[in-house]
Amino acid sequence: MTPILFIDRDGTLIEEPADHQIDAYEKLRFVRDVIPALIKLRDAGWQFVIVSNQDGLGSESYPQAIFDAPHALMMHVFESQGITFRDVLIDTSWPHENLPTRKPGIGLMTAYLQDRSIDWARSAMVGDRLTDIQFAQNLNIRGFQLRTEEFGGDWDWPAIAHALADAPRTAVVQRNTKETRIRVELDLDAQAEPRIHTGLPFFDHMLEQIGKHGGISVRIQAEGDLHIDEHHTIEDTGLALGQALREALGDKRGIGRYGFTLPMDETLASAALDFSGRPYFVFDGEFKRERVGDLPTELVPHFFRSLCEAAGLNLNLQVRGDNDHHKVEACFKALARALRTAVARQGTELPSTKGAL
Repeated sequence: MTPILFIDRDGTLIEEPADHQIDAYEKLRFVRDVIPALIKLRDAGWQFVIVSNQDGLGSESYPQAIFDAPHALMMHVFESQGITFRDVLIDTSWPHENLPTRKPGIGLMTAYLQDRSIDWARSAMVGDRLTDIQFAQNLNIRGFQLRTEEFGGDWDWPAIAHALADAPRTAVVQRNTKETRIRVELDLDAQAEPRIHTGLPFFDHMLEQIGKHGGISVRIQAEGDLHIDEHHTIEDTGLALGQALREALGDKRGIGRYGFTLPMDETLASAALDFSGRPYFVFDGEFKRERVGDLPTELVPHFFRSLCEAAGLNLNLQVRGDNDHHKVEACFKALARALRTAVARQGTELPSTKGAL
């Protein structure tokens, strides 16, 4: 089955001028990043259909001829980049006519609704206006409103291509207790600067290592009873992050599953892990200092244990060295590098003879 991306034209594929009519060659401007995004989606197996409202097209105020020439040039440019459209569906009615063929109506979609070769679960709509999102809702498919100055929106073309072509493994976990409020946002298929705030700056710095060296996008916002001590904040952050890992990995198809020995000056840390679904944690190391920054060293293995319990992760973590700062940081970096290997997609097979992880 084939997924289809239904795409609005003006303001989505090409920029829309102030008079809302692209009736001359010099008005033709492509929306930023649209061509590389469509190439990525094409290579991922998507087909494209343009669905556009063109108010009064063919009337005296908007003759067909002045529409056809810029439109043909647009299509030629796309074709030169290997981008073809399965169909171009244009409604030429006026808004006051309220015809079912005009978006957000789906009157133009009759033939597509009867096509059983279309993967409707993956199909989507991209447009710059609310009517495009309502059109998507009427089709019961996902809608992306492109970010514009005039109509708002939350998406750009690279983000849309990532969301659809990469099928990113994401999770959002909100963990609220009487002692803490933790929110974790995770994307295993995107790299971004970590955004961490737990109220413990050194712990934030350690968690940043997981995002940076794990090659994943991590956002963590934590509020806890730090006026008592750090225990609950660190423990619950580990549990929430572990739960997010479990949810983002889903059925774990295609992952490397196993993961890293990392040197840091005089320190050597090793993180051997397995996303087996059976939580187990072994820690081999010791710290001389009671704290490194604002992080109690006794809570370092406790954090990793909490992470393993919630993620269904088997982790054997070893660290040797003289400097406790280096040792703590090496533990987090070694875990992150092992995660990078373990969660990386290497195919579609489930890496288990049991048939489940």
